Amino acid sequence: MIHLLFMLVIGEMALILTLMFKSPIRKLVILSMDQMKQGRGPLVMKSVGGTMVVIFISTIYVVMGIQKRSTDAAGVVNPTDEVLKAQHLLQASLIGFSLFLALMIDRLHYYIRELSLLRRALEAFK
Repeated sequence: MIHLLFMLVIGEMALILTLMFKSPIRKLVILSMDQMKQGRGPLVMKSVGGTMVVIFISTIYVVMGIQKRSTDAAGVVNPTDEVLKAQHLLQASLIGFSLFLALMIDRLHYYIRELSLLRRALEAFK
């Protein structure tokens, strides 16, 4: 699961870089995002985002349980618990970062669309 999350974060970062700089690929990405935001796209994205939030909360809950178990054992830390805690912390941080990047992608798309509409209106006004 961690490999999948790393690929997701890298893909989202590449998409953000594509949206940040004006290039021919940017127009293609904006058009494809416009198509995704029509029809059932928003419902699917909200479902996927909600599922990721639930997994994120569950992972944080597991980390808190491991932390509580290690403090209840009079300070004796089990090496297995350390490894599990590190893995769950990595998974939680990747999911949180992925959700943040998805929000950034959505806002960048919105701002780029609004800016292009304003430029067209300004050119039509002149």
